[in-house]
Amino acid sequence: MNNIFEYKDYFGSAEYSETDAIFFGRIIGINDHITYEGDNLKNLENDFIQAVDDYIEGCVEIGKEPEKSCIGKINIQVAPELHKKILNFSISHNKSLNKIVEDALEQYVV
Repeated sequence: MNNIFEYKDYFGSAEYSETDAIFFGRIIGINDHITYEGDNLKNLENDFIQAVDDYIEGCVEIGKEPEKSCIGKINIQVAPELHKKILNFSISHNKSLNKIVEDALEQYVV
């Protein structure tokens, strides 16, 4: 089972509660707490889609810019020694620190 839904650049989790015998999830990567549930996976996915649409519509109604699950920013912390090595590597290869980290992550997940 894929534990992630995707719709309109939003991502949502898919989990199951044995205690309650229900599927549930939340929109991932935004500060607002948006949840959904269903009695089977298809209903869970449909409720996720409806939750995204309701979230966007609700934001528009109150004049708020809807957050996106992935905006291209990741804040990470690394050991100072590693930070220094990455910075020196980026300088010696005439690339930005961000580009070095992006390239490394791209290689890791491919």
